[in-house]
Amino acid sequence: MAKGTLSPRQKMINLMYLVFIAMLALNMSKEVLSAFGLLNEKISSANTQAGQRNQAFMDGLATKASDEPEQYAAVEAKAQEIATISAELDTYLESLKAGAVANVEDPQDYEVMDKPDYFNNLFFRGDNLKPEGQEFIDKMNAYKSGMMEILSDTAVAKKVAGVGEIRASIEENFDTGQEENRDGTKQDWLNYHYEGFPLIASLTKMTSIQNDVKTNKSEILQKMLSGQQAAALSFSNYSTIMDVEKSAYYSGETFNGAIMLGRTDASTVPQEVNLTLDGRPLSEDQYSVQGGRVVLNVGAGSPGDHKIEGMLVYGEGGEKVEVPVKTGFATISKPNAAVISADKMNVVYRGVDNPMTISIPGIPDNKVSASASGLSKVSGSKYVMRPGTGRTVNISARGTLPDGQAINTTSEFRIKDIPAPVGSVRGETGIVRMQREGLEISSIGALLEDFDFDLNLRVTGFSFKVSGQPTVRVNGTSLNAQAKAALRRAGRGEAVQIFDINTNIAGSGVKLKKTAPVVIELTN
Repeated sequence: MAKGTLSPRQKMINLMYLVFIAMLALNMSKEVLSAFGLLNEKISSANTQAGQRNQAFMDGLATKASDEPEQYAAVEAKAQEIATISAELDTYLESLKAGAVANVEDPQDYEVMDKPDYFNNLFFRGDNLKPEGQEFIDKMNAYKSGMMEILSDTAVAKKVAGVGEIRASIEENFDTGQEENRDGTKQDWLNYHYEGFPLIASLTKMTSIQNDVKTNKSEILQKMLSGQQAAALSFSNYSTIMDVEKSAYYSGETFNGAIMLGRTDASTVPQEVNLTLDGRPLSEDQYSVQGGRVVLNVGAGSPGDHKIEGMLVYGEGGEKVEVPVKTGFATISKPNAAVISADKMNVVYRGVDNPMTISIPGIPDNKVSASASGLSKVSGSKYVMRPGTGRTVNISARGTLPDGQAINTTSEFRIKDIPAPVGSVRGETGIVRMQREGLEISSIGALLEDFDFDLNLRVTGFSFKVSGQPTVRVNGTSLNAQAKAALRRAGRGEAVQIFDINTNIAGSGVKLKKTAPVVIELTN
């Protein structure tokens, strides 16, 4: 039929024949179209039910995370990540389907959805993809990569049984690589699945992808929760405890302590705590419940044995179960040295109040005295040291044990000056890249990097320099009109210097070292 010797009439007949063959190939039976529509309805119904189950699961998990955050907060956070990734692809596919049937008079009349025109025109331009087609590919790839990243998380993998099978399923169902035709040729994924297909067939395929998304979400979330519950029952939530008849033993005695397991996870919390210390009831401010432990907050008392007795009440099957407590501890006296430590550092700084703790084990705080140049007592074992001149200071602590033995300990501390501040713009130091408009409205500050004290540093002025222009002296923390005018004459990429920054500590007469300059590289 393709010979050039054919007459024009014969060529026309041949062309009409080819068109007829093509029309026969595209003329899918109405029964098949209806079958696709019924399948789409069935999958859509399943998707609705799966979505409701997933939402109920998320609500229940949120409640668990609120009740038992130590166990379920991390699981709930990962579940939210999975829900976000799944919802993005699901919502996108739903919008595609809605657009496809927007101009269909009856969306349930599947026999009229036999044309491929909508998605052919939306996704394809000749042999190339339109931006909408590429967006479809990108959304599929984003879902797959996001889910793979979550499933690669070590913490998630430990909780999800069969994580390898789930990863393989997602890899296969959301692979957008080339597909192989019956004749062995390769074809791009979007063309293979959506080019030339009746509208109802394409809609059904998209509904099927939504079903895969919801099924993956449901399977992963359920396995994460069951894995977390299994972990909660694991022996890793137990610790060994020692059960002894008394808290101290003499040399030559037989130690008869027994080692047992004690549950320490946050789900084992008593409903009531009824305890006594040496016969005196403990008040609520003398203990706290942390995880599965009742942590006492009581004074050690005088040297000797102290008894802790009572009941812990737990809920089980709607009833209260009492667990008896009978234990104790020993308070030991006669230390041979004082304990002197700085709360925040191993040196003291000149010009600031350095918090100190000074105590002697076994001696009440009100019977311990400490002395040093610049040292003053606040309360109990808390002191404040404000050193003066010199390079070191000696702090002495004195006390008397109950048996009359005196304790006298002296410790030496180094005295250091407050380090030099560094200039800052927008909280950044050194060389800062920013736009000139941002610099015009920014405040110039000063920081003490890696310094343990929170000092109220205040900038009162600085010098501003643009290359090739006179230095401008500024009072305050923001550029004045003269500095802004100089800034506007600076070129893009030029470095502007802020130096001679006057810095002091608010409310203090301490003289600080020279503040380091900050350089701004203009980006426009």
